[in-house]
Amino acid sequence: MSFEQLSPATETVDVHNPATGAVVGSVPVQTADSVATVVRELRAHQPAWEALGVRGRATWLRKLRNWLLDNESQLVEQLHAETGKPRAEAVLEVMVICDAINYYADRARQFLAEEKARPHGLLTASKKLTKVYRPYPVVGVITPWNFPLMIPGVDAVPALLAGAAVVIKPSEATPLSGLGLARGWQEIGAPPVLACVTGLGATGVALVDTVDLVQFTGSTRTGRAIAARAGERLIPCSVELGGKDAAIVLADADLARAANGIAWGGLVNSGQACISVERVYVEAPVYDQFIALLTERVVAVRQGLDDGSYSADVGAMATEQQVEIVRRHVDDAVARGARIVTGGNAVGPGAFFEPTILVDVDHSMACMREETFGPTIPVMKVADAEEAIRLANDCEYGLSATVWTKDRDRGQAIARRLEVGSVNINDAYANLFCFALPHGGWKNSGLGARLGGAQGLRKYCRQQAITAPRVPTPKNEVLWYPYSPRRGRTVARILRLLAARGLQRRLRRTEPHTLSISESGQT
Repeated sequence: MSFEQLSPATETVDVHNPATGAVVGSVPVQTADSVATVVRELRAHQPAWEALGVRGRATWLRKLRNWLLDNESQLVEQLHAETGKPRAEAVLEVMVICDAINYYADRARQFLAEEKARPHGLLTASKKLTKVYRPYPVVGVITPWNFPLMIPGVDAVPALLAGAAVVIKPSEATPLSGLGLARGWQEIGAPPVLACVTGLGATGVALVDTVDLVQFTGSTRTGRAIAARAGERLIPCSVELGGKDAAIVLADADLARAANGIAWGGLVNSGQACISVERVYVEAPVYDQFIALLTERVVAVRQGLDDGSYSADVGAMATEQQVEIVRRHVDDAVARGARIVTGGNAVGPGAFFEPTILVDVDHSMACMREETFGPTIPVMKVADAEEAIRLANDCEYGLSATVWTKDRDRGQAIARRLEVGSVNINDAYANLFCFALPHGGWKNSGLGARLGGAQGLRKYCRQQAITAPRVPTPKNEVLWYPYSPRRGRTVARILRLLAARGLQRRLRRTEPHTLSISESGQT
């Protein structure tokens, strides 16, 4: 289906390159009626898509993978233009989607196969028990501006393989990449079960009001509203929300690796990722050495507009509003006694903020409690691992964390005490590429999870239970009408034999009795 054919909107939104301010495109603001039309079209085509079976659907997803690879250069340029991120990071978005297609297309038959269950007792012994996975007809995928190609791609791939139709609603700040993904689906000639709608908040609301399942990635405030509306409609939703990810550096860590990993984990995509390292706790004996190594690494980072020759490590921030949040957090920290080791300023032209290290921080500061979503790394000295764990858990968010230590067993033990959905030991972002593991948040960081092996496909399915006879059936069953004293006693004895444990209780006879009300009113 053509995006233009489905959009009668007259209002448009301009898309700006945040590094230069230049307009790089514009998209229509689609109305609720337009969204409803898109969903209606998808719903009409979904049964045929489901009927293709897993093999047929996987064939189309692999064709989409090939299209992504063949059009990598254009997709990277589009990502670079609407986000201001370096091309090296834009390439990663394309490749992660391709990897997701390979992982799920190769395993979809196994993950979605019908499951046979064993009867657990005489009441079900004569039945064949089957669990079937049936897709939700239309899945709505609402995505943020920080990874505008990777996130809709990674969410749409398993939903499509599960047999659902998918409609993507990208952020109004970065809608071009989501439209590009939908265009690729059209260009390979795939069945019309993937579409993209564009617009502002009202477009997203209309989507939530028309689809059968919502997958949302974004702010906690918006996620709460979507979950509430989904609850009113009694449709499932999965929401991945904000984070304030902690890094714990123990005295026995490989400090050079820790500094390199935390610098990258805190600054990649200008710190605009839910799983960015946003606060660091370092044991006192190695604190000064770690700060020196981290500073050396961050000072060497090149910031600016990538000219196509890998000339920049850190690009622009997506919006001026995000720059202001970072500025507020840095100013608040300094006002409360923190010290800037390097960076600390917004620089222009464009939406740039210098990679920044803050020390002498504590939990009274916004930079340690609120989600920053920017290129800042606040570092706090702690007495020991116990204090680090306590402070890491003293947070309303619980998306992910990192632990840096040479003692693998100790790292595993600490990981199991952190109140987060995922923990990377001696690494950053690694969990995002491990499709066999779930990616979801605890506390205010979300509800549900994406990926997670078979669950990554099954979340887009309704489970259907089917019972069928194994043997020829009689005309009547012992539990059916008519009831009678003789049948009642027989059924009661059979049920007691099934439910009771111990020979004495199984063989005890139960006699019919009546209830009487005593003078006190008790039974």
